Amino acid sequence: MGKFDRFCQSCGMPMEKDPQKGGANKDGSKNSKYCSYCFNNGEFNGDFKTSKEMIRFVKDKLKEQGFGCIKRWFYTSHISQLERWKK
Repeated sequence: MGKFDRFCQSCGMPMEKDPQKGGANKDGSKNSKYCSYCFNNGEFNGDFKTSKEMIRFVKDKLKEQGFGCIKRWFYTSHISQLERWKK
C-alpha cells in the first residue's frame, strides 16, 4: 500500500470522506482509486487536463468551505503526485 492509497488518485480527498466510498466503473462496480466526485460510469467528471487545474478547483472548493490558505495549500500540495497526474 502506497502512501497515497487512501486518497482519491485524482483530487486527493480522503476516500473515507466520499459519501459513495468510491467512484463507479462502467459496469457499475465500485472503483477504489477515484472518489465519486471525480469518477463515474468509468469516466472522469469535469474537464480537468492537468494537475494544476485540479489544484485550483480543489483550493476554490476548500475556500468555499471556510478553510484558510495554509490548509488549502497543505491539502492540495500532493495532488500532482497522484496516479492520475503522474506522467
